[in-house]
Amino acid sequence: MERKRRLKPLSKAAVTSGVLAVVFISLLGYLAFDPLRDGRGDGIGGGGGGGGGFSSFHGQHHHHSAVVERQDGFELRPLPPLSASPTPPMAGDAVLFPDWEAYVLLSPGELPPLPSDRPLCVFQNGATSPANFSGVLPYSRHRAAFRCPIPRNVQRLRRLLIPRVVIPPADGGGALVAPPQLPDAREFVRWNFVVYESLSTGEDVIVFAKGVNPRHGNFDRPVEDLRCVFVVSSAAVRTPVTSSSQEVFRCPHPDDAQLEALMAASAKLGEGVRISLEIRDHRGAVPSLAEYRPPPATEEEEEEEEAKEESLLCACTMVFNVAKFLREWVVYHSRIGVDRFFLYDNGSEDDLGEVIAGLQRRGYNVSSLPWPWPKTQEAGFSHCAAAARRRCRWMMYLDVDEFAFSPSWSKVPLPSPAMLKSILPPSNGGSSGRRVGQLSMDCYDFGPSNRTTHPENGVTQGYTCRRRAGERHKSIVRLQAVDPSLRNVIHHFKLRDGYVAGKPPARVVVNHYKYQAWPEFRAKFRRRASAYVADWTDATNPLSKDRTPGLGFAAVEPPDWAGRFCEVPDGRLRELVRRWFGRGEDAGSTGDRQMEWETFR
Repeated sequence: MERKRRLKPLSKAAVTSGVLAVVFISLLGYLAFDPLRDGRGDGIGGGGGGGGGFSSFHGQHHHHSAVVERQDGFELRPLPPLSASPTPPMAGDAVLFPDWEAYVLLSPGELPPLPSDRPLCVFQNGATSPANFSGVLPYSRHRAAFRCPIPRNVQRLRRLLIPRVVIPPADGGGALVAPPQLPDAREFVRWNFVVYESLSTGEDVIVFAKGVNPRHGNFDRPVEDLRCVFVVSSAAVRTPVTSSSQEVFRCPHPDDAQLEALMAASAKLGEGVRISLEIRDHRGAVPSLAEYRPPPATEEEEEEEEAKEESLLCACTMVFNVAKFLREWVVYHSRIGVDRFFLYDNGSEDDLGEVIAGLQRRGYNVSSLPWPWPKTQEAGFSHCAAAARRRCRWMMYLDVDEFAFSPSWSKVPLPSPAMLKSILPPSNGGSSGRRVGQLSMDCYDFGPSNRTTHPENGVTQGYTCRRRAGERHKSIVRLQAVDPSLRNVIHHFKLRDGYVAGKPPARVVVNHYKYQAWPEFRAKFRRRASAYVADWTDATNPLSKDRTPGLGFAAVEPPDWAGRFCEVPDGRLRELVRRWFGRGEDAGSTGDRQMEWETFR
């Protein structure tokens, strides 16, 4: 609280640009904090003993073009450009995704074209492809984003330059020409080595990055080999990294004086503050798309944040094209105890937004966050655990094809929020004295159940045959118990010392409608969400439990797919849901009951 009170002048410093300029220029002269400096040499800024954590890249380019100064094993180089240009890599506004897809970010404040405008990406050689709107990133100054397939004749070019998003002539006339080759034209940021997101908490900053820690294995870079760097134009502040795990890194905010200077420079120049990572013995910083947002600067902002109502139980999941499944999943889990739903949208192309809006109009607390980053499920769950820490006491991590269920509910006439909430352990450990931080629920995988098409009244109604043995488990996590590293694997988290994992007191399991009718299952071949699980089309780990038994590496339907994975008939949840949510007979000839969520359309 005391730190936040000291930040009150920060908001006042933004009254006029003249004051900001004075603050910025004066603070540049005396800032000398560098977490990796030990007093044995000059600061990063070069020149005599006054350099420090706030340094000018322009000065470094002019005075240290041939000599690389080393401190504590770091190569203290300026941040290099993405290509042969004076532009720092922090200004990257496009990233090369897998499968030759361009993810293009417009400049902050620039309004995106309407879908009816049929915008195009125009590449350096004049080739074009459709620019598909991919949402607005709230953590990056609300920048609009587009996905563009990269044409084959562009893929063959030696240097891939960032395309432009343009609106073609309405009458179809006129020619689209290649963008001029500007001297500062930048190349794509490569997806395998990039800082892609950041999240500011009241205590520190969480940075999400690809390629810093190895994808495979349990090795994470030591925090001593890393540091965070905050950049505005040609000036930077550095702070030490305090945690390094998977794709998640934590570091302190800049101190008050440094933060004031950064924000003053940001306001004066009209630029955001970019955040990245520097790696020991690596030239320059990791290219970054992420922007830094400071913590609440005043008591009023802090009190407003703390006044947000805390829910006892929330649910978080990553989604892609699940609009047809979402209503059933939300309605069901809402009635048995879930208060809020957080959806991390991994590039959906269906009418997900319309479905969410419809649920919201009916009083369901559902929100979505654009999370376009490929194969980052674990990082997304880490982000969710940190972002919702003050809004939810417990978080259930389930996919939209997974339903929590207890056989003990079978004779209960109506659903109740107490069904899930009653299994949550007390915060003090109760009579057992054990502080349970995570509940693990066994999963049972259901097969196609002789279906060849999606069941219109819901997956719980269409799939009624499963494998005998359970596979994996899913978790309900006490967010205060999550380890600061935010490390998680297959929907369960590493816990702080003093907390243990347990099983629900009532036998709550998860019905996982995993192997659905072939047209639905085939969609899984697009890409796996996990960073640590091979894609379906990768010819690796054929015996892994993450694979589908008997299925190869191509989206080719086996002749007996509809009858597979049926070892135990299990219609218990089907009958329960029919009783709880059925609305009489449907209009078809099957005699099935219409489900409540079907009336939402």
